[in-house]
Amino acid sequence: MYDYDLLIVGSANADLVIGVERRPGAGETVLGSDLTVHPGGKGANQAVAAARLGARTALLARVGDDAHGRMLLDSQWEAGVDTASVLVGGAPTGVALITVDPSGDNSIVVSPGANGRLTPADVRAAGSILHAARVVSTQLEIPLETVAEVARTLAPGSRLVLNPSPPQPLPSEVLAACDPLILNEHEAKVILGEARVGEEPEDWARLLLAKGPRSVVVTLGGEGSLVASSDGVARIPSVPVRAVDTTGAGDSFTAALAWRLGLGDSLADAASYAARVGAVTVTKEGAQVSFPTADEVAAL
Repeated sequence: MYDYDLLIVGSANADLVIGVERRPGAGETVLGSDLTVHPGGKGANQAVAAARLGARTALLARVGDDAHGRMLLDSQWEAGVDTASVLVGGAPTGVALITVDPSGDNSIVVSPGANGRLTPADVRAAGSILHAARVVSTQLEIPLETVAEVARTLAPGSRLVLNPSPPQPLPSEVLAACDPLILNEHEAKVILGEARVGEEPEDWARLLLAKGPRSVVVTLGGEGSLVASSDGVARIPSVPVRAVDTTGAGDSFTAALAWRLGLGDSLADAASYAARVGAVTVTKEGAQVSFPTADEVAAL
């Protein structure tokens, strides 16, 4: 019996968001909207998204002893996330600088701050909570060596979900533990490097599988996603909605998919559910404030 459906090991950032008519070019200044500040970070986002859907969720992360850190802890508590393993101090809270254009697309620059101080020793110290989780989900806004320690510390029978964002080459021990590896086109190109052959996402998925993951999910934006495992490759259609802001959509997709896999869904069924969660997310502004409840997903 697991105490948690999902443990998130990852980043927690303050999102500083400005709306712009268009992104500036090199050396150019453009005017934007008033600055807004929201709780964010891939780890914190996934934890809130899962908890809002009804998952028993815990977060292992590090924040600064500052106003942004307190805001992030408050948002986790309000969503029902267990924050006993959130560490405080060591550096200022991480910050993401986000611009959003009228189409809802965003560009993001992250200052890791305290996220960069989440260490393998922190993972080892939290071994009991890792062993209490049915599924563990992580990302690359924390040090890669910390992600590798998560892969080594997994309990027998638990499942590791990895979104390699921002992307970088992954060691074989991490790739071999992924079930699934969830990534978009840009991330797939980085992970594959020179090995990328062909222009079809199905080709990328097969090449990624050959690198060692037990399963792969490639997200394709408005074209949906595809899932790949030893059972084959299948397309998952998107859910058509009017996008307002895509910030956090990938995080809600990953959290929903990880949770549903822990409940026993097939990879394809979990990805279909996650597509609906992501679709609801993009119809609202912001990241965590846009994450839906299970009832909102059912209504879609």
